[in-house]
Amino acid sequence: MMNIKSRSSRLQVALIMFPGLVVFVFFTVYPIAKLFIMSFFQWDFGSMLRQKFIGFENYTTVFSDRIFRTSFVNTLVYTIVTVPGQMALGLFVALLLMNIQRLKITFRVANYIPVITSWVIASLIFRYLFNTEGILNYFFTSILYVTNHNIRWLDSRWSGLWVAMLLGIWKGVGWNMVVFLAALQQVPKDLYEAASLDGCNGVQRFFHVTIPCIRGTILFALIMLTIGGFNVFTSIKMITNGNPAHQTDTLLTWMYHKAFSTGKFGYSSALSFVMAGTLAILAILQFKVMRSHDAKAGLS
Repeated sequence: MMNIKSRSSRLQVALIMFPGLVVFVFFTVYPIAKLFIMSFFQWDFGSMLRQKFIGFENYTTVFSDRIFRTSFVNTLVYTIVTVPGQMALGLFVALLLMNIQRLKITFRVANYIPVITSWVIASLIFRYLFNTEGILNYFFTSILYVTNHNIRWLDSRWSGLWVAMLLGIWKGVGWNMVVFLAALQQVPKDLYEAASLDGCNGVQRFFHVTIPCIRGTILFALIMLTIGGFNVFTSIKMITNGNPAHQTDTLLTWMYHKAFSTGKFGYSSALSFVMAGTLAILAILQFKVMRSHDAKAGLS
């Protein structure tokens, strides 16, 4: 009787999971497998009906491509700048909100509005602000008289990337605020009281109590934001469109250009797996760094 019930329950679970598994396999597993196969073929507009197996040639083409190296550096710089910026400002805002007694909901909503703002709209606003004939140049030339000529913010590699990075940080602070606020509310107050009795000031309590207690949340935010940094697309596409001469392209914008502007789908497939491998390596390194810190903390 028990075996019949257990079989019946397993069958019910399988029937409930089956539609979701079908969708997952069809829309996630199959595209990834197909993309991996495409990366080993000459797959472009001229060979859509008959593809030629070329082995690792697409991967060697990717690594020998000068624009790929530029876009990889741009993506890495974007991630290195925006991830700590979002996390630091998000944690700072969360700590402020923990100590605010009035209008907590209002401040939380105000800080979260950038998160729910459309990337397209926000990118267009930033492009308008930093355009050569935009508001910022008008403010500098006609109000503050800092300079007598318009600054071409979006016409060079690093200034254009900095505009996109400012947008990325502004958009991500609210998400980090919510994540860290939830973590801070779970820190036992007894630990703060004990630290105060031991003579710790606010800064010492932050580094010796708060940070160790929310280390798991920090790791979660770090990994998620790193993935998001490597997937930056809309802001670069809308603000600079890779100009000048693809110098502000990131991995996704360059991949998009190679796939849909030049038809190099095999190249783009190989590039996507290079990007996935890079993210996997970074995630492993982040986990190892956090574990080493945990081990040192345990020993101390």
